[in-house]
Amino acid sequence: MEETRDSIADIWGERTPQYENWPVRVDQRLTEEPDHWVQSACVLCSNGCGMDIGVKDNRIVGVRGRAVDRVNHGRLGPKGLHGWVANHSPDRLTKPLIRRNGKLEEATWDEAMNLIVQRSKELIEKYTSGAIGFYTSGQLMLEEYYTLGVLGKAGLGTPHMDGNTRLCTATAAAALKASFGTDGQPGSYTDIDTTDAILLVGHNMASQQTVLWMRVLDRLEGPNPPKLVVIDPRKTATAKKATVHLAPRVGTNIPVMNGLLNLIIQAGQIDESFIKAHTVNFDELKKTVAKYTPEYVQQLSDVPADQLRAAADILGSTPTLLSTALQGVYQSMQATAAAVQINNLHLIRGLIGRKGCGIYQMNGQPTAQNNRECGADGDLPGFRNWANYEHVKELGRLWNIDPDKIPHWSPPTHAMQIFRYCEQGSIKMLWIQATNPAVSMPDLARIRRILAKDDLFVVVQDAFPTETTELADVVLPTAIWGEKTGCFTNVDRTVHISHKAIDPPGESRSDFDIFLDYSRRMDFRDKDGNPLIGWKTPEECFEAWKECSRGRPCDYTGMSYAKLSEGSGIMWPCNEQYPDGAEHIYTDGVFNTSADYCETYGQDLSTGAAKPQDEYKAEDPSGRAVIHAVDYEPPHEIPDDDYPLWLTTGRVVYHFHTRTKTGRSKELNDAAPEGFVQLSAEDAGKYGITEGDWVEVVSRRGRVIEPARIGEIEPGLVFIPFHYGYWDKDDRKRAVNELTLSEWDPVSKQPHFKYAAVSIRKTDPHSIREKVLSTKDELVEVVKGVVETVKSKL
Repeated sequence: MEETRDSIADIWGERTPQYENWPVRVDQRLTEEPDHWVQSACVLCSNGCGMDIGVKDNRIVGVRGRAVDRVNHGRLGPKGLHGWVANHSPDRLTKPLIRRNGKLEEATWDEAMNLIVQRSKELIEKYTSGAIGFYTSGQLMLEEYYTLGVLGKAGLGTPHMDGNTRLCTATAAAALKASFGTDGQPGSYTDIDTTDAILLVGHNMASQQTVLWMRVLDRLEGPNPPKLVVIDPRKTATAKKATVHLAPRVGTNIPVMNGLLNLIIQAGQIDESFIKAHTVNFDELKKTVAKYTPEYVQQLSDVPADQLRAAADILGSTPTLLSTALQGVYQSMQATAAAVQINNLHLIRGLIGRKGCGIYQMNGQPTAQNNRECGADGDLPGFRNWANYEHVKELGRLWNIDPDKIPHWSPPTHAMQIFRYCEQGSIKMLWIQATNPAVSMPDLARIRRILAKDDLFVVVQDAFPTETTELADVVLPTAIWGEKTGCFTNVDRTVHISHKAIDPPGESRSDFDIFLDYSRRMDFRDKDGNPLIGWKTPEECFEAWKECSRGRPCDYTGMSYAKLSEGSGIMWPCNEQYPDGAEHIYTDGVFNTSADYCETYGQDLSTGAAKPQDEYKAEDPSGRAVIHAVDYEPPHEIPDDDYPLWLTTGRVVYHFHTRTKTGRSKELNDAAPEGFVQLSAEDAGKYGITEGDWVEVVSRRGRVIEPARIGEIEPGLVFIPFHYGYWDKDDRKRAVNELTLSEWDPVSKQPHFKYAAVSIRKTDPHSIREKVLSTKDELVEVVKGVVETVKSKL
């Protein structure tokens, strides 16, 4: 085996100090010498690193970073170097499965697809297409999302489409829309190479985007290193490099951000000419944040006043600024409102649309951006506005259908509401692709009960057996990365192509081919009687998508499969104006907020109430960014006598999501085989807990038992990673989402994973053996038992 470094022990590798020009460093891992290399990109975080796949005898034998790629300059993180071995996992799903007589049994593709189509038609006939819902992923490819979006919106006409992107990046999109009019990141990864300061809010970049952190580390080792302000309640690897580290109480991002904005405004460190020419509502912001003095912020958040002032000094005086946010913002209280304050910081200082001045409202998954662009998350493709009938008509013309077929009469159904409709019985068929909600959704006992309902027909499309496939009525085996061709777009708008390197195992099919097959069997037609979906290959679909994107912010019309295969990924917009892609957008200070172009007419960031079209038009920002001011609201569940501690959740560096891939890599799994309960030394002493002791954590919704890890966290707070479920170990409750809340942000509808009230106690290791019911049949019996018990008490 050949590896350029031990990426498990040495996560970020050797330093290559830099300023402005990041040196190349090619990372590689091989199990044997390949016959040939195939161009691709990594899909095990949202960074989107260019890589090549080494192939021998129709098997992946290794990967290497692409030196020419603008994203990573050849570098790869531990997940990228090791995660590919999951393709050859012996437990891959290779044949369709249908539940017969209570058990999943092998079936033919015709049997499986005919059953899905039969059930679809029956439901449409009896209840309309509103009885069918889709819950997809952030890990398909652009061509698959667009095909799904068209068949769902123009074929079925169902409003019930969303993805697990609702759990990780919905707030990123909502914040960008709220401030700038549409989705789309303003900055570029190259901003790291020159910026004078970096603000990281709720974003442990060192763990979650390891290659991007390498870029930061190389700046810190080079000339003119940037200052770092890190806002995180844990002392993470990122926080350890901070010039100033603010560790607020969970749920208090708004007080901290308002306090920083107030100090900067009071110091006169704002760009008044930019504010006047390019924004609206600054006076409201100034008035709202005025009361957030350092002392008041300390009272609300536990951030010392002097530390807040030190952070404001950096952010107010720096000539250039790069800011990032991730789940510590997106999954917490007032998520969209807090993310928008980061945008506000850049707007009041005029630090946007130029070199070194980027905003990364970070994504959590490799292709989440494509889900949002292509409309598979419920939004309309091309960042169109569902409330603007002219935009709906554009799609009608493009797809040659009656525009009224396209759901636009109310906001798209978000994931949490989709599961609620399943629970209530109005959605009777749920089609899940490439995600594992039986581990990743909040309040898992409830989610298992929903998926186990005997009046809910569950289709799961995946490459591996998971906790969710165990609850399915039909399982469709899929090809994954390396086994199909398609494109995907990362956080800084860089589009990569990933070519098919090997054949998928057994009878597995790509999601793209499955969607085409469903559309054909359903006989979806356009107004002229032609097949609704006219493309047959991913490349043909990409060409169709280009037309859909024409003239929209995410304009792909200057790209092609050939051009994407020439070397580096390419940023959008890529068109006649920007034939090689645009590194920054909003360079002229004109934003996408005009009433006829914007993706949203806006919402109240506290209540989520939508602004009517007429009201927005009457106050049309006409290309100016919208500044939003918001007061603090405390979390709705707080510690009390019974549940005296805060719980927060997150990730570890070696795993991705529910470990469906990374858990099948020996090296990655050996590096992090178990979850843990991280608690402070003070709390450990109070509860008589030492390192490695088994700890029971209980919330109002459930309990888990994990070993203790002590230190590097604020007192009163415990942390548990969310990756661990039951597919490989079913001897105790260990999925942290047994504990989390079914509550979400009023704007982005993203669940609040980052806070809950819990109690803890040291427990006897002999008491932890507890099988978690995981099959549909067992859970159906449990649900029936609950129903009978309730009936007997009525």
